[in-house]
Amino acid sequence: MKLLPQALFLSVRDRCKGIEMDAVTVNEEGIPYFFKEDHLFKGFHGQAELSNKSFAELDDHHHLGHVDAAFRMHYEDDPNHHDRMFFFLDNKVFAYYQHKLEAGYPKAISEVFPGIPDHLDAAVECPKPECVEDSVIFFKKNEIFHFYVKNKTVDERDFRSMPNCTSAFRFMEHYYCFHGHKFSKFDPKTGEVRGKYPKDARKFFMRCSKFDEDNDHEERERCSRVHLDAITSDDAGNIYAFRGHHYIRKDEGNDTLRADTIESAFKELHSEVDAVFSYNSHLYMIKDDQLFVYRVGEPHTHLDGYPKPVQAELGIKGPIDAAFVCQDRHIAHIIKDRHMYDVDMSATPRTATNKRPISILKKVDGAMCGPGGVKVFRGNHYYHFESPKTFVAARALPEQHRISLELFGCDH
Repeated sequence: MKLLPQALFLSVRDRCKGIEMDAVTVNEEGIPYFFKEDHLFKGFHGQAELSNKSFAELDDHHHLGHVDAAFRMHYEDDPNHHDRMFFFLDNKVFAYYQHKLEAGYPKAISEVFPGIPDHLDAAVECPKPECVEDSVIFFKKNEIFHFYVKNKTVDERDFRSMPNCTSAFRFMEHYYCFHGHKFSKFDPKTGEVRGKYPKDARKFFMRCSKFDEDNDHEERERCSRVHLDAITSDDAGNIYAFRGHHYIRKDEGNDTLRADTIESAFKELHSEVDAVFSYNSHLYMIKDDQLFVYRVGEPHTHLDGYPKPVQAELGIKGPIDAAFVCQDRHIAHIIKDRHMYDVDMSATPRTATNKRPISILKKVDGAMCGPGGVKVFRGNHYYHFESPKTFVAARALPEQHRISLELFGCDH
């Protein structure tokens, strides 16, 4: 395989430089995969890796230099195709199930998707009822093809209001056309683009601390698809949500929402919070194995003597995944490695006790507790439980709630 020049390799690895992705899809667990040249970004942040590390056969069969298009099939009527990841390279298509190449692949695109041209620009699945039938939408320059999975027929469309897509993506039941480092949200049936588009993908689909002079943090943080690092609510009910270098404050009662850099309000912490909980008019903020404590106010006051080791203050080794305290209680519930512990904040010394397994989520990004119960955050959604006890006892996930829409009021 031809090696990339060092300068190009470095630019490929840094998605915050404003690169154009070749293909975007999600894996079986809903984690986004962004492809650029022979590299792959998993999730909304983190370093790139070589694509053949996860999909070796792409390189074995085709000397991988790029992926033209990719999507994850949704077709529950056919278990042999449902939930497969399809990759398109030149005139070939590869089908993977649980990261293993399906027998008989790669095949000619025309064999699996008759009527669809080679050398595609983008593809995205469109399950019913979001489309009339379970479909795949293919893009090649200004040509758009709706492929109906059941009868393998093709309907060519004219999406005049859309730009030419270099990649396309279905996420949280919305459809996005990427072009350069920008994107537009579109209606998969008509191609209509509503609202103020295009927008910069780095604001909503990547964790980039600084890439331009735009200081309007509010829309980006409200509508970002990147998962939260931590979240809590103080004694007055005001919500603090943390992501990367920024935080959102949503005031109780009037729903006023503000966003700014973490450093502007918590300069000693700087950025990248692991967990936060509120107790006795103080914010306890955990980063790696250190605990920072701030007295809530305008401005917040960093307590002298902190940070201190999490182990010394809470009786458990950091880092931890999430933490929360329910109102009028002294127990901090600490989530670490799929287990929950209890720490009595009124005790001296504090120790982590009552270890219980968490069975319904492989990872928790954040959690907070209020009069209505416990909200547990994972990815782009949160789940509501009546109490900490019902959360750890649960054997099935309750209804999903969208963080951006239902918590922060973002409608796009």
